[in-house]
Amino acid sequence: MWLKSLVVASLLQVGAVGTAAAAGPFGSVNVGNWIGGAFSNDETGAFSHCAATTPYGNGVILVVGQSAAGLWTLSFASPSYRFKQGENAAIDVIFDGQEQARLFATANQTNMLTSVMPANVVRIFQRASLMVATSGRTVLNFDLNSAGPVIAALTNCVTRVKADGLSKAGDFTKGAGKPQVAQDKQASPPAGRKSAKAQAGTGFVVSANGHIITNHHVIDGCVGDIKGNLTGEAGMTLRVVSSDANNDLALLQAPSTATFKDFARIRDRSIRSGDSVIAIGFPFHGLLSSDFTVTTGIVSSLSGFRNDSRFLQITAAVQPGNSGGPLFDTTGQVVGVVTGKLDGLRFAAATGNIPENISFAIKTGALRDFLDNSVVPYQTAEPKGEIKTTDIAGNARPYTMYILCNRAEQADAKR
Repeated sequence: MWLKSLVVASLLQVGAVGTAAAAGPFGSVNVGNWIGGAFSNDETGAFSHCAATTPYGNGVILVVGQSAAGLWTLSFASPSYRFKQGENAAIDVIFDGQEQARLFATANQTNMLTSVMPANVVRIFQRASLMVATSGRTVLNFDLNSAGPVIAALTNCVTRVKADGLSKAGDFTKGAGKPQVAQDKQASPPAGRKSAKAQAGTGFVVSANGHIITNHHVIDGCVGDIKGNLTGEAGMTLRVVSSDANNDLALLQAPSTATFKDFARIRDRSIRSGDSVIAIGFPFHGLLSSDFTVTTGIVSSLSGFRNDSRFLQITAAVQPGNSGGPLFDTTGQVVGVVTGKLDGLRFAAATGNIPENISFAIKTGALRDFLDNSVVPYQTAEPKGEIKTTDIAGNARPYTMYILCNRAEQADAKR
């Protein structure tokens, strides 16, 4: 009962960013465990915003709101929070383990952080099933299965109150259609039509003839041209030579006019558990950096998920966009192809624990078999003296490539 009272109290206090105090709720929003309604500004009596809130077992209360001007907010409240008024915090949110955004929140109250949600984040929020929020060392999971209907109800709330006034507020859940997110100027294509969504990854050159290795899933479903960019150089159109979905490998070919200063050498002997490794790739290209990133770790296991012997398990951090990138030993030789990380959301849902530092790379045995079958003249090398990580990154720059294409997908109306 105390939790329900806290939820209602939080709802009465929450408002759009910059709103001083709010009275309400007027009418109601009831979707799953979400409750809410419309609110007015205590100082002016004018309609301020619509909001809904729900408690979670982790002790945090989520509050979603839309202001009369169409601004969306997301708040995190807890009786254990002790913020200073005006304190700021960055909150990284990941939806369904795929799409990530950074929110910048402010403590308008001592027990609540509130951030503006851009329209593109609201679109992801309303169709996501799980959200992981990270701030500092705090990592929290949130089930969003009712998020879509809540967004629709709040949109309906703002529209109806602006048209009819607070005095006619009712059940905003009724008659709430599919939400049209504020500030979203892109029209959805008609049902049945396909839209294109960008997908990106990393690749690396393995021969003087311009053969490039990446993951199958990086180029799977691509429509139109596949583009490749070396850092600081003009893009080029790549051609798919062969692909192996089972081992998640793909071979691309650069244009005959392209020249490469160098290419990767593959280590000619197996790596050992505990050996240090370096992953290089283009995670969240343009959002974090337009250059590649370098992360380090060790080989934590010589087998992947469910003892799959084709993969290495590594602790080097990888993110969306690292897929297909080279994994190096400390001598600068390729010891694997980065393929992804453990799906933390699904793992947490199944076990109740959030895994840390678990990523995977395809072993060179599978890579060399794939290149042999594709008749690619790659080179191997012995691991000799160790070199600095900075030198490994510098040596990899002339042959590590950002890969980008468009993937066809059904329009939102068909999902």
